[in-house]
Amino acid sequence: MAFPADIQAVESYRAVRSFLKSYAGNESTFNSYRTHVERLLLWTLTKARIPLLDMRRTHAEEFLEFCLAPDPGWVGPVVKSRFTRLGARKKTASDSYVLNEDWKPFSQSASKEERKRAKEENRPLLQEHYKPAQGSIAQIFAVCGSFFQHAIDEGFCEHNPFRAVKQKSKYKQRTTGDQDTRILTSLQWDFVLETAEQLAAQDDKYERTLFIVATIFAMYLRVSDLVGRENWTPSMGDLRQDGAGNWWYHVVGKGNKAGKISVRDDYIENYLKRWRLHQGLSPLPGFRETTPLIATRRGRAGLSDRHIRVLLQEVFDRALERMQDEGWSDEDVARLRAASLHWLRHTSATFDAPHRDMKDLQVDLRHNSLSTTQNVYYNSEDEKRAYSAKRLPMKERN
Repeated sequence: MAFPADIQAVESYRAVRSFLKSYAGNESTFNSYRTHVERLLLWTLTKARIPLLDMRRTHAEEFLEFCLAPDPGWVGPVVKSRFTRLGARKKTASDSYVLNEDWKPFSQSASKEERKRAKEENRPLLQEHYKPAQGSIAQIFAVCGSFFQHAIDEGFCEHNPFRAVKQKSKYKQRTTGDQDTRILTSLQWDFVLETAEQLAAQDDKYERTLFIVATIFAMYLRVSDLVGRENWTPSMGDLRQDGAGNWWYHVVGKGNKAGKISVRDDYIENYLKRWRLHQGLSPLPGFRETTPLIATRRGRAGLSDRHIRVLLQEVFDRALERMQDEGWSDEDVARLRAASLHWLRHTSATFDAPHRDMKDLQVDLRHNSLSTTQNVYYNSEDEKRAYSAKRLPMKERN
């Protein structure tokens, strides 16, 4: 597509590339920021038809409105790669790439729960209108504001149109969202863990799955804490006992920040030892042991993000089937249809919050801010407010 010279497409592209280049050292941040500034660039070129660096406050507000309800042609059912690789099965430096015609700037797919229900009821999926994820508009606002600040610093422009948007604008308001929608009930979690244990008892190939389920839950892990990163592969030696007999899991987390997570005794005794003995290892890890924490069946260190999610999905599916077979109501089983790996982290932290100091839980969850831990897992103000209202009668007040 050729653009008129007056909308300065090349200059706009170079400004965006300069901004993204400053985040090249952090892949997750780069990918997130690219998504948002890429949409902004495309919107200015194809919708607003203005030079990106000439945007004003009204343009910023129009763009944010567009992100709330993008044109249907901008929305795809799943996230697609921007380019398609042409070459042999194994990627090489000589491969060429072409634009992927199926790629869309926005993606919207049916919820996991809807896909499960459609399969159970043998019906087509019900596609909903595009809805931005919780907090995504606030993130778009922040990223685009950062882009223009970078452009000012580099001398590309002299003003930041997103900064001019009113502080109390609806675009900066984060949706409250229901955190408890990503949490299993105690009943559901019991079925999940029992299902993993039953599978392992019936077939030892599921010992690894049981270990993964228990490990994520016991230490509030993200999938990257099991998969590893470019500069770190999780090993048994990352589980270390200190002089006082306490166990810690040493990780490299988001932003390549090193940290350690306290490990509960129940996990060590009943799940770590079991997994190690199954592998023919000593019951407890040795000092600086290099054995992979998890491995493929052929012994290669580490599993992919997708592989781990597939293993856990089977457990969720089997647990759901067990609950349905035992006659539990749809209300009792519903959340299992939507459950994913990350739910185990939230579920465990929610269960543990009443029994742990808030600061200790924050450190183990590796939240940068204590307020994040407090708002998500210690809803004391909500509890007080609910308690003050729930017993008020509808009539005959004294």
